[in-house]
Amino acid sequence: MKPNLIIAALVVSALSTHALALDVKFADELWDGKTIPAGQQCQKFAGHNPATPRLIVSEIPTGSTAIVLAYSDRDVEAMNNGGHGIVRFTLNSPASTVQIPSVLGHTFDIPADFKMIKAHRGPGWDTAGAYMPPCSGGKGHAYYVTVKTMQDDNVTATAVLELGKY
Repeated sequence: MKPNLIIAALVVSALSTHALALDVKFADELWDGKTIPAGQQCQKFAGHNPATPRLIVSEIPTGSTAIVLAYSDRDVEAMNNGGHGIVRFTLNSPASTVQIPSVLGHTFDIPADFKMIKAHRGPGWDTAGAYMPPCSGGKGHAYYVTVKTMQDDNVTATAVLELGKY
């Protein structure tokens, strides 16, 4: 196979596996992606009504029906890759941009447009729930959310947003 054909085949292969990128940013001025805002850490470390940040997701591919959000701590293997909880937000109508509301930490009572995919993996460390806010005790752990748009069970686009360090 000629080099140009190999490159073209690789590009087509990459595009067919959700290579589309989303644009994800904070809807709350409180969040800057560098430092977890005061009060937004877990209750164990004096968090006050901690919740996921509201997000603005744009560049949503046509046909997407939901957005999956996986919250993670990059510095603790057990809490990485969705260890702080995974939720699915239903898109009730087609849109290229949507604002995702907050989900409170430490509870299974989540807004109606959400469905819990996996509860956070640290119920012995802090209160159980769909989402556990950053909970490293201020040790500088890096927190992030992986955002994936879905059409049925297929990923249509993805992005990672740094939440900040705590």
